[in-house]
Amino acid sequence: MVKTILMIKSDYLKFLKKQEVAGKPIVDKVVKLNKLYLPLSQWIYSVYKKNNKTKIIGLAGGQGAGKSTITGILKFIFKKKYGLNLCCFSIDDFYKTKAERKKMSKKVHPLFLIRGVPGTHDLGLINKTIRKLKSKKFKTVLIPKFDKSIDDRSRKSKWQKIKKRPDIIIFEGWCVGARHQKDSELKNALNYIEKKYDLNLVWRKTVNYYLKNQYKKLFNKLDKLVYLKAPDFDWIFRWRLHQEQKMKLTSKNKKTMSKLEVKNFIMYYERLTKHMMRDLKNISDLTIYLDTKHRSKKMRFY
Repeated sequence: MVKTILMIKSDYLKFLKKQEVAGKPIVDKVVKLNKLYLPLSQWIYSVYKKNNKTKIIGLAGGQGAGKSTITGILKFIFKKKYGLNLCCFSIDDFYKTKAERKKMSKKVHPLFLIRGVPGTHDLGLINKTIRKLKSKKFKTVLIPKFDKSIDDRSRKSKWQKIKKRPDIIIFEGWCVGARHQKDSELKNALNYIEKKYDLNLVWRKTVNYYLKNQYKKLFNKLDKLVYLKAPDFDWIFRWRLHQEQKMKLTSKNKKTMSKLEVKNFIMYYERLTKHMMRDLKNISDLTIYLDTKHRSKKMRFY
């Protein structure tokens, strides 16, 4: 066991080294391994061991909370420590194509051109993918990839190939597990986008309708939900801005957003993100409270 932990630690440090960019080191790496990643993997393993059947674990949290990093780390922990296969994918990769959103923006509301909110995902494709991943007659499954730099789905040659039936599926995303709001909560505009472009509440009400119906059915497929709680919404903005700055340094020739563009962009996510931060006790089985440096302050089970 000691040897296994040392191997995990070695792989973990190599993985984080690749995530770091110039002048932006990741702090307290070993602390995070011991206080966040290993306890989280142990908890998920205990869920799986109840009947050894494929489990779907939802992982939610605001933009920049660290969902993609966590899934990358969990993958090799489960392989080395438990000998289990993890399949990880994001709800972001199932955004409707630009053409589909353009059609929706003309038919329903102009704000649906912008990816992000419930209604802009291809739920049929998500449900079909989950069915294939859990099938006893398993065949190679292709999981789409979304290229945010072109705001469109990547060509199939870039999709993720799952060649072996997973023991655990990590389904991550900023709105995974979210519940709809009461109609009375929709009335007051929350930010500039809602005040200027959603005067008659069509966008808000349509998003809420999707959450109450199609998304509820999808999220009911989750066996457990883990929620990453940011210190506050301001830190969601800072972390999302950091993501954009990192992409600018690491992805040459890819279009990135300015500080002002990021500020405007997260307004589309603001209502539901804040709602989830308030509603976490009702939606999550495990909430991980993060500090400003993405360290786990505490874990709370419900």
